[in-house]
Amino acid sequence: MEGGGKVAADGKLDRGCSERDPTLLIGSSLLATCTVSPGVPLRAQDLYWTLNGRRLPPASYTALGPATLSVALARLNGSRQQSGDNLVCHSRDGGILAGSCLYVGLPPEKPVNITCWSKNMKDLTCKWAPGTEGETFLHTNYTLKYKRRWYGQDNTCQEYHTAGTYSCHIPKDLALFTPYEIWVEASNRLGVAVSDVVMLDILDVVTTDPPSDVHVSRVGDLEDQLSVRWSSPPALKDFLFQAKYQIQYRVEDSSEWKVVDDVGNQTSCRLAGLRPGTVYFVQVRCNPFSIYGSKKAGIWSDWSNPTAASTPRSERVAGGCDPKGGEQNTTLRRELKQFFGWVKKHAYGCSNLGIKLYDQWRVWLQKSHKTRNQV
Repeated sequence: MEGGGKVAADGKLDRGCSERDPTLLIGSSLLATCTVSPGVPLRAQDLYWTLNGRRLPPASYTALGPATLSVALARLNGSRQQSGDNLVCHSRDGGILAGSCLYVGLPPEKPVNITCWSKNMKDLTCKWAPGTEGETFLHTNYTLKYKRRWYGQDNTCQEYHTAGTYSCHIPKDLALFTPYEIWVEASNRLGVAVSDVVMLDILDVVTTDPPSDVHVSRVGDLEDQLSVRWSSPPALKDFLFQAKYQIQYRVEDSSEWKVVDDVGNQTSCRLAGLRPGTVYFVQVRCNPFSIYGSKKAGIWSDWSNPTAASTPRSERVAGGCDPKGGEQNTTLRRELKQFFGWVKKHAYGCSNLGIKLYDQWRVWLQKSHKTRNQV
């Protein structure tokens, strides 16, 4: 590059970086030269070089003539900035004579882990990962493409970064009962890489918003249970498909969640075996299924926001001893005898022993324990 080039005060060329600027693989070497224009009263010994504002050592310079100074850069590392590193030639007083953008990096890697989902059976959102080396020190463009399998032309997604850095949203004009081929192309100044093709049917990747109106409440005076109920996502009614649900819960002072898988498609559930006098956080999520004959389950929604509730405190006297060994069996037999005696007295004529009946007995039993302890 010749001296007298138009360079900004920060050492970057006013014309900006262009395709003519050098792009090199990591580990490459570069020889750059700076020649003072005729009529400029400077000689080679009056010049020096900087890379990203840092002065390069004189040992890397070579005078190629009275007004030309070269610099040798060996085993280059990746660019510090995706807009290109600034290699600048200066006069002795610090003035900028010329400069260039220098790109050092690697070709793009094949994008991986493409996943897609739809929230209205007309749109599609996809995300992917850029590969183990990320963007390889160079700015990389990602293009998501799709087409109907067997026929149709390639289409290009337009709405990027809708669900994160590596994502794109196709808002409409997608067909049902039609498999689509989807792939991502990555390109930078050193090449192009194409992902594997993912094939999917929109009906197989349907998801919804999390269930709403999640309520958690006590079950009477039962110290080891909580009742959870929620509302179905509106999409279930709008699109005429069913869903199954999962619940997860944890105690206030723990980060470990316990998952209840067997909720099915009901919108309420009772958690049992909990600790008395304890605050629990509860979340619910939804997965659509049986969508117009689709054989695959949909995609789980996000978890709902945590909802908190506490179980009643135990009424047992502090410091009491729990029965052990054979005493536990004796206690169990005694309580079963009490239960069936209570049923005979309070539920005469009932053919089914439902959970409500059991709950009533539990409340009676707890009150009985409380009375005995007070005495």
